[in-house]
Amino acid sequence: MSPTFTSLQYRNYRLWFAGALVANVGTWMQRVAQDWLVLTQLSHESGVAVGFTTALQFAPVLFLSAWAGLLADRVDRRKLLVATQIGQGVLAAGLGALVLSGHAQLWHVYLFAGALGCVSAIDAPVRQTFVAELVPANRLSNAVGLNSASFNAARLIGPGLAGLLIAAVGTGWVFLINAVTFGATILSLTLMRTGEMHRMPTASRAKGQIREGVRYVRNRTDILVIMVVVGVVSTFGLNFQLTSAMMARTEFGRGAGEYGILGSVLAIGSLTGALLAARRERPRVRLVIGAAFAFGIASGVMALMPTYPSFAVACIPVGLASLTMMTAANSTIQLSTDPAMRGRVMALYMIVFLGATPVGSPVVGWVGETFGPRWAIGIGSISALLVSTAAAVWAARAWHVQVRYHVLSRPHVEVVHLDAVLAGGGPGPGGSDGTDGSDGTDGTDGPGGPGGPGVPVQRGGGARLVAASRLGAQDAADRQSAA
Repeated sequence: MSPTFTSLQYRNYRLWFAGALVANVGTWMQRVAQDWLVLTQLSHESGVAVGFTTALQFAPVLFLSAWAGLLADRVDRRKLLVATQIGQGVLAAGLGALVLSGHAQLWHVYLFAGALGCVSAIDAPVRQTFVAELVPANRLSNAVGLNSASFNAARLIGPGLAGLLIAAVGTGWVFLINAVTFGATILSLTLMRTGEMHRMPTASRAKGQIREGVRYVRNRTDILVIMVVVGVVSTFGLNFQLTSAMMARTEFGRGAGEYGILGSVLAIGSLTGALLAARRERPRVRLVIGAAFAFGIASGVMALMPTYPSFAVACIPVGLASLTMMTAANSTIQLSTDPAMRGRVMALYMIVFLGATPVGSPVVGWVGETFGPRWAIGIGSISALLVSTAAAVWAARAWHVQVRYHVLSRPHVEVVHLDAVLAGGGPGPGGSDGTDGSDGTDGTDGPGGPGGPGVPVQRGGGARLVAASRLGAQDAADRQSAA
């Protein structure tokens, strides 16, 4: 099997992948139908109403994700996911019934959007951590990449299918179809073989467990760097629906069809990035930083494109860089986190990632209205370049590796004092305690003890090189040199 799809050899993951793909298509269909319903039928084409609906759907992430992450660490994740899928399906069916009955009003959509946001805030961290139970640890990065590929494949299919269905049968039926798609995920979860799952340890009930998760992240500089980079880029750069709509309408004078094409082209780049990321067995922090920098460059180029076709082509590398960054960030955090803390850590990550949407969108929208849509993209480009550069400089200083040399006593290495060499004498003890002084065991500053620095005279061999980092590995090197 190709390295890109290696996780699909595991039955439980195949079931999850298939069910999630169907449900993601339905989710994208509902997003389009919901925006269209608010814009054309319930609000007299009010962009503010659409924006408020989106904010209601994402805002609960800011308030509920931390508790949802703790819940994910405490209970059976598979059963919890079944509950969240049922909840989302019921809400979609309820909204569809209201629309088809002709009783839907704008406040109804607000209410359902907020309720769906609450369920999604619980679902997101559980979904992110559950994949670790479906594949071995060395396949987790691949599984996360395939999850992203599934999401973006649905992004290619869902909006177009929603447009056809809205024109044919109306928005109400789209909501009902979405409700049915959650059944695919429920079925896949039910059919899984629990004996083949890689169970993660659960956290016992105790006070202060959310604070414990915050402390854990605060003490992990690698995770903090990832969260800062992703948080800044998400806040100011990942506003594609907003910026591409402004560019299509304001700059190029195009309609809804061309706007939809931009989303599909962007999804092509995102899908490519997800599949490439799936080939990496263990991504690193530097990949997150590098992808964020590449996103900044690609976004800047995209903002300068003079025509609609060139702008559409420029969307591809932007999508590729953004998905590489997000997939690498997700995989790196999950692989490097204590399994008992994974739910809480991923919940904090989802707060940074998804919670940036209601914060950044108004700012980017204001920049677009005041200075033009190109600057709305430009602020994302500049922010990504600045935060990735700062992260790279900080990481180079904080995680710098120093190389030090230690002379080790070995049968093929003889250590003599410099005085003895100059006097023409033989080797003598270097330390006052009778040792050879090669490791300064008498408590003096350097090798060789009080008699001066030891000089290795090689007789068929050489001294050993030990590398130690500034992060505390010098103790390990000293133990190794004394062995």
